[in-house]
Amino acid sequence: MRERRPPHKTRERTKPADNAAAKRVTLPRALSKLGYCSRTQAERLIAENRVAVDGRTVSDTAAWVDLATASISIDGLVIAAEAKIYLMLNKPRGLVTTRHDPEGRPTVYDCLRDFDIPHLSPVGRLDKASEGLLLFTNDTEFAQILLDPVTHVTKTYHVQIDRIMDDEDIAAMTSGIRHDGELLMATAARRLRQGDRNSWIEVELDEGRNRQIRRMLEALGTECLRLVRVAIGGLELGELPKGAVRALSEPELQALRRKTGMERTRRN
Repeated sequence: MRERRPPHKTRERTKPADNAAAKRVTLPRALSKLGYCSRTQAERLIAENRVAVDGRTVSDTAAWVDLATASISIDGLVIAAEAKIYLMLNKPRGLVTTRHDPEGRPTVYDCLRDFDIPHLSPVGRLDKASEGLLLFTNDTEFAQILLDPVTHVTKTYHVQIDRIMDDEDIAAMTSGIRHDGELLMATAARRLRQGDRNSWIEVELDEGRNRQIRRMLEALGTECLRLVRVAIGGLELGELPKGAVRALSEPELQALRRKTGMERTRRN
């Protein structure tokens, strides 16, 4: 008689076949996709024998589960997928993009006090001195695809600088500027308006290098006075007041999914 495996543990290390890959994921990723916790937190829960699949405790973080059919429970309580939330914030200057700041500085979550959603996370970042459009969601797959450099979703910024930028510098931003050994390049750049001593330019990026626009301007000997993100893909900040939050509409979501190819994936 074949020996039965103890009921308190199960191990599945075989990767699922390609035709089932859309719904079968590792258990830590399943908990993340359901919006219960991060993958790192999920691995800790699994290691502590607190996670069960179809009534059997799973202690293997490499186990695969079928999201379409599996019943997953934590400490005996079955969890279900949270409703997917997609929000837009007009980030004010001076806030850091983190949930908890060790220095006690105000964070973007101060603007989200009315939203009691524990797993709501920002899609990308804006540094403390930057302003404008910042997305939040509990849909980890949506966030990952939107941030993936392969999708080339453009981010548009309006930037106030301390001088009038000439054609040569505009061309340099799109042809590439080297800073600290790294080649930085904008997808597009143009002048918007100008005064006597400073001006505004519009810059488009399709990659997320750290402080990219500020570093490009620094290499050109130019000071950045304000930096405001005004669009992600075709999604525009519009007239949303500073510090205000609103939900994305279904047409806005569909447009972003088309930009990233998610709409084709969902149909297939």
